[in-house]
Amino acid sequence: MSNYFSDMFRLTRKCDAVSRSISAENFKGEKGKGGMSTDGAATNAARDLGQGWKVSPYVRIGAGETFEMANIEDMGIIKHIWLTHSEKMVRSFILRIYYEGSDTPSVEAPLDDFFCNTDNSFAQVSSLAICVNPARGLNCYFEMPFRKQCRMTIENISKDEICLYYQVDYVLCEVPEDCLYFHAQYRRQNPVHYKDVYTILDNVQGNGHYVGTYMYWGQNNNGWWGEGEIKFYLDGDKEFPTICGTGTEDYFCGAYNFDVQGRYTEFTTPYAGMPKVIRPDGLYKANERFALYRWHIVDPIYFKEDIKVTMQDLGWRSGGRYLPRQDDISSVCYWYQDSICKTFPKFPSKDELELI
Repeated sequence: MSNYFSDMFRLTRKCDAVSRSISAENFKGEKGKGGMSTDGAATNAARDLGQGWKVSPYVRIGAGETFEMANIEDMGIIKHIWLTHSEKMVRSFILRIYYEGSDTPSVEAPLDDFFCNTDNSFAQVSSLAICVNPARGLNCYFEMPFRKQCRMTIENISKDEICLYYQVDYVLCEVPEDCLYFHAQYRRQNPVHYKDVYTILDNVQGNGHYVGTYMYWGQNNNGWWGEGEIKFYLDGDKEFPTICGTGTEDYFCGAYNFDVQGRYTEFTTPYAGMPKVIRPDGLYKANERFALYRWHIVDPIYFKEDIKVTMQDLGWRSGGRYLPRQDDISSVCYWYQDSICKTFPKFPSKDELELI
């Protein structure tokens, strides 16, 4: 509660921060230079009105191209990212964020997975960290401090040109020494190997805290899929973790299989949710899929040296016995640490990303 009130009181206190925003109407976020375009993507639509009348509301990104969405060479904090795009291809756009001139991204994930919106069926997400609003307005509210540079790119790995609408809201300000770098990492395993566990995060060394998990879970077996435990291995833990959950739905703050009157029930709350259930349609959509998020905003998982996070893929079989399942699981994990993590796994290929 004290953290909540301190955040609220910031609105009543004098601040030396300077507000800036990057979009297709102001590519560099410069003061007094928004809406100046005379040759933007919507030039034809604005031909009767001219400069200042929504001439450049979006950009086009060609097939195979990478667009530099932002490149801020200063000290400050990203406060909010909004974007949407025109394409229906799933996992065809890759978001990367780099700090301090590093060639290694600290954020690397399919764009829609990062925003808890893996496929193109709309589902409202109403949380503190990520919001998805009609029809596909993608919003991120995780703060991202940087001291010298922050660079964001969108790679289009599809075969088609896309239209990208975006806005990166940030402040230029002094960043305290103890501010940590925001990270997000994508992984997928299809299928999870029999009697294996799904790894959400590994090979991270430093001092920081884990702040969130998004999972997109596709069933490759019948029956209940969420009996597995999440485990957090902290600061030298080997065989056994320091934090061990009691079930998948328990970790995502639900209970009893998310089952209300014999039906999976979607929900979205500030800290946790299952906003999307993809149900079989009796034809080509043969497998159920589930989108789940859990934010550790008031209950971060702190680590001083290292962290590893895993989830068991577990259901039920005959005789009241657990079944090690072999599902299609992907995830984005979100954390802060005191250094730039340079141990990301190799990013999957286009075919390895595809929902099949």
